Amino acid sequence: MVKSRPLAVLAALLVAVLTLGLAVGASPARADDEDESERTLTAQLEDSASGNTPVEGVEITVTTADGDEFTGTTDADGLVEITFTSPAGEPVRVFLDEETLPEGAKLRPGTKTTLTVSSTLSTISVDFAIGPDNRDVQTKLDRIPGAIYNGLLFGLVMAMAALGLSMIFGTTGLTNFAHGELVTLGAVCTYLLNVAAGIPFLLAVPMTVVVALGFGWFQNRILWAPLRHRGTGLIAMMIVTIGLQFLMRNFFAYITGSRTELYDDFTSPSGKDFAGLFTYTGRDIAVAAVSIAVLTVVLLALSYTRLGRATRAVADNPALAASSGINVDRVVSIVWIVGTALAALAGAFLAFQLGITYQIGQLVLLLLFAAVTVGGLGSVWGALIGSLIIGVLIELSTLVIPTDLKNAGALALLIVILLVRPQGILGRRERIG
Repeated sequence: MVKSRPLAVLAALLVAVLTLGLAVGASPARADDEDESERTLTAQLEDSASGNTPVEGVEITVTTADGDEFTGTTDADGLVEITFTSPAGEPVRVFLDEETLPEGAKLRPGTKTTLTVSSTLSTISVDFAIGPDNRDVQTKLDRIPGAIYNGLLFGLVMAMAALGLSMIFGTTGLTNFAHGELVTLGAVCTYLLNVAAGIPFLLAVPMTVVVALGFGWFQNRILWAPLRHRGTGLIAMMIVTIGLQFLMRNFFAYITGSRTELYDDFTSPSGKDFAGLFTYTGRDIAVAAVSIAVLTVVLLALSYTRLGRATRAVADNPALAASSGINVDRVVSIVWIVGTALAALAGAFLAFQLGITYQIGQLVLLLLFAAVTVGGLGSVWGALIGSLIIGVLIELSTLVIPTDLKNAGALALLIVILLVRPQGILGRRERIG
């Protein structure tokens, strides 16, 4: 049995974070609630005809849906910041007055003087191209290395969540539709600790993992263990996961106010060029390193430790494992704890790409199912390989289809795998290993 004192600490930290979330969601003193419609538009005007020199004295006007106008003028650095009031997500019109352009400066052919912008962020950036197009435009072949790099990075992070999903399915046979919300849990919890509580991001992430460990134990103890002991069928339990999915998603929507938020730290790191092939950041390297380290530890533990062997035994035949002296309930509980922590850690990192939003789980859930199915249901190595394949595929697909449709390629691959090789690429004899 797991000792009670560590569980009490986990439970206390979980309660503290939930209380903080409720306070942030309901507090009338919250900054967004005090002035939730105050937003800022920024624009940086540079003339490429004269070596990207700043363009000063240009008037830009923001017009809201209510017809209110807010005007600003670019300074000596070509920068203008216009504060205006408009509900988040409501489109606004941004107009550049060509008559205020200095002599010799002209908008680039094809550049509109009026832009319609819609964003849920409090700060909006727009760009008006001035002067000839001197950019070195990349071809599709030039973009391939960058797409592969971004796909591998995304796949590594997603692999942690997919690994947790695969472990839970392998030991319980349960298809957990609420697993995406465990990913959202990591992003929202890290946001609360980093922004609301003012804890540095590098400390907020491990604290989030601790909270997720506690939540994994809690949900198994309160929900899944009683259902298993009652002999509830897998179909009925799957329906419970769907209900839990919507419950958690609406809770996160309440906390975030259905807005897209950002961390206080590492939101815009400077990029570095790698041999002219792609651009990387120090944050990318740190995220990849942590992901690889965590995946390595979990995979080695499942392969070589006593608990790992017990986990594989439970996945293969729970009744036989119990008759040989293995505490099946304890193994399943640990799998729920570790699986939840892996999903939360992935969510904390995915928020850099997707933003802190209650919809993260909805955005990644089908990709997680695709990764696990492509690699091989219940196989932890399959979850890793499938995640990398899906990550690279969706990034490469943007070379030929619009970015908004990039997930369609992953789902198409899922359909092909189910038709051609339903057991997945690795094809396994055991559910885990």
